[in-house]
Amino acid sequence: MGRYIDDILQPGETVIYSANEHWIVFWQAILAAIVAVVALIGTRLVVNEAVTLVGLGLAAIMAAVALIYGVRAWFQRWTTETYITSERVVHKQGFIKRTTFEMNLDKVEGVDVNQSVLGRMLDYGDVVIQGVGDGEKPVRMIASPLQFRNHITTRGRPA
Repeated sequence: MGRYIDDILQPGETVIYSANEHWIVFWQAILAAIVAVVALIGTRLVVNEAVTLVGLGLAAIMAAVALIYGVRAWFQRWTTETYITSERVVHKQGFIKRTTFEMNLDKVEGVDVNQSVLGRMLDYGDVVIQGVGDGEKPVRMIASPLQFRNHITTRGRPA
């Protein structure tokens, strides 16, 4: 499966900037893996066989949950593409059920960046692109949202 952008680029149009979802989309998988490791370590600290079996069971369940969440987050990140070309902003989500939007850079009216405290520390956030006649188009959990915004507002020219 090739990149979505390769199928839709117009003659003379070039990719200026490519953005990904931030690795924070793996937070549930990371948390479940931590719980699994803590449960596994906890089984080594007790001498009661019943408690050890419960701990091992919890560790196995949480490891399976971590794997499920991790695969889901990886697939979401793999099937989400966001680009700024010399002519437009392109965003695609999904594999079977695909959601896309494309907005000409000339039609961009404003770009808002929303970041939580954690988002500012880890450099991720949501970008909302307002377009003339297109309304608001959100791009969620994007890495380096300020850099993404700057590439849009400079219309693809070097900052």
